[in-house]
Amino acid sequence: MHSYDEPVYLISVVASILDIHPQTLRQYEKEGLIEPSRTQGRMRLYSQRDIDKIKFVLQLTRKMGINLAGVDVILKLKKQMDAMSSEINDLREELSKVNRNGSVPTNKSVVTTTNYDIIIFKE
Repeated sequence: MHSYDEPVYLISVVASILDIHPQTLRQYEKEGLIEPSRTQGRMRLYSQRDIDKIKFVLQLTRKMGINLAGVDVILKLKKQMDAMSSEINDLREELSKVNRNGSVPTNKSVVTTTNYDIIIFKE
């Protein structure tokens, strides 16, 4: 079994799975919406993560009528939100450690403004 991120599918296989033309996949790559891996011979290889992302793009374009420029904005915002969510989880974990120890590391200050807002200042 291959991992979720392992590039194993050729463009023809992905096109067949998703019932789209291979040129559509090339266009998505040209627009920067997807970035398939390349073999030494420059053949495109797609992972399951790539396929899921393409499915999301197809849903946005076909079912919601969003153009590729709009899809690009949505994907960038989604990536930004995922990064922010990850950072928030890291900060919550760090605050939880601080609360268990009962003290704040000397190189950090913690200010809580509500139960949900956490601000950590680094020197």
